[in-house]
Amino acid sequence: MVKNLFSLLYSRQTSILSGATIIMLTMLVAKVLGLLKDRLLAQFFSPDTIDIFWAAFRLPDLIFQIAILGALSVAFIPVFIELNENKGKEEAFDLSRAILNLCLLTFTAASILIFIFAEPIITYFIAPGFPFAKQQQVIELTRIIIFGQIILVFGAFFIGILQSFQKFIIPAFAPVFYNLGIILGIVFLSGSMGIKGAAIGVIIGAILHALIQLPLILSVGFRFKLPLKLFHPGVKEIMKLMSVRTIGLAAEQINETVGLRFASLISAGSYTYLTFAQHLQVAPIGLFGAALAQAALPVLASEKARGKIEEFKITLITTLHQILFLTLPAAAILIVIRIPVVRLIFGASKFDWEATVSTGATLAFLSIGLAAQAVSLLLVRGFYAIKDTKTPVIVSLIVVFVNIVLIYYFITILRLDVWGIGLANSIAAILSGVLLFSGLHFKIGKFDLRSVVLPFAKMLMATVIMGMALYIPIKLLDQVIFDTTKTINLLILTGLSSIFAITVYFVLVWFLKVRELETYIELLKRIGNFPTKLKSKEMLQDTV
Repeated sequence: MVKNLFSLLYSRQTSILSGATIIMLTMLVAKVLGLLKDRLLAQFFSPDTIDIFWAAFRLPDLIFQIAILGALSVAFIPVFIELNENKGKEEAFDLSRAILNLCLLTFTAASILIFIFAEPIITYFIAPGFPFAKQQQVIELTRIIIFGQIILVFGAFFIGILQSFQKFIIPAFAPVFYNLGIILGIVFLSGSMGIKGAAIGVIIGAILHALIQLPLILSVGFRFKLPLKLFHPGVKEIMKLMSVRTIGLAAEQINETVGLRFASLISAGSYTYLTFAQHLQVAPIGLFGAALAQAALPVLASEKARGKIEEFKITLITTLHQILFLTLPAAAILIVIRIPVVRLIFGASKFDWEATVSTGATLAFLSIGLAAQAVSLLLVRGFYAIKDTKTPVIVSLIVVFVNIVLIYYFITILRLDVWGIGLANSIAAILSGVLLFSGLHFKIGKFDLRSVVLPFAKMLMATVIMGMALYIPIKLLDQVIFDTTKTINLLILTGLSSIFAITVYFVLVWFLKVRELETYIELLKRIGNFPTKLKSKEMLQDTV
């Protein structure tokens, strides 16, 4: 059984749903640990102190997203796959070593600049609304966290290689260990070091993130070699693909930074309210949208490389519907039971009722655009697979401009609370989804719009009715039966109401003959056979 378990961990997932299922399950563990990390922060520190950690995290993460993930998610995987299929594994590994060295060199140089110029950047751009003493703490933690991000380059790079080989299990576990490292820092170091313990935890988590993947990356044949090389014929192609997209990534990161910057001007704790709400909202996006999109990219890239455009279109639309099937009801649940969810996750003694209400309102407005954000992840990867990075960048620039204007209008002119940033983000997310789909529609040959819109309309109708079905029992049970000041009662109320609402949703999509229901039922049946397969020589490698 142990031997078969290791075989499963090292196995290749040969379809989108099998790969996505692995990513979902491991990402679920990562998200749970991520929320546990947030809960521990809320338990150990007040919201205005947690502001310091999130503000310190912003700048290193911004540079990491632009300099590293831009190369890996946009250009590396499609080029690596094409090189591996046409010229062999060793040639692909030569490219990967050159890209790793370039990424390390670039990010290290950026980190040195951040270390030197952290003070003016934090003071004027990241957290201008913080008092001076608080800004100084943010600067100190930023300089600690940046070292962890340098180490994280290795882990992110390993994920890119392993996903290119359609090996998703171990890479999907990497974020679990990253969050575990931060949790260790909070629990064991915060007593003596305060909020700085969480920053040290980032370094611990980054080390674990890379180490957990090292055995598998060696098993596929990758080796570090000297002398270090920075050039390979494929590097030029990757640089060309990512050059335009890097502008888009920079715009997106600046967009997120602008939102947090305005949050720092609203009130003490607003930085944390917005961040916590985003963490809750992105949980289903990561579990369903990102998982399916990540698993789809190698398949889409392979179909495009082989010239199978019709199969490419079918794969894209099928995956889009699978994402909508899961994210639409998730959005409705978060909107309706926002307060119970926030209380259950963050309801520590230092996270009071005002913090709960502000976080809940922000979560509800962010969730309006949840499904659109999830679908956009797939559509962008559709463009990546056909090696078109310009169109997503143009869309990104338009959307970021609209979002920043809306945030400025809502917060500065209308004087809305922090939830106004959530509303602006959702409007921008919906616009992004519409523009990306329209661009892909004309880029690869028109989709059959009826086959796209009809299933979406059915799922949306079922979601609206489900939301109403959830709202009624929540209100009735809260006022009549349950004393929700007690955690166990709140948990029972939330659980029963959610189960009832999800049941309503499944009945409705069954009645409306939404085919995605059958797809996921079949998938669940195969997952149910997992214990039997684990004890035998048959492994779960090929799902729906």
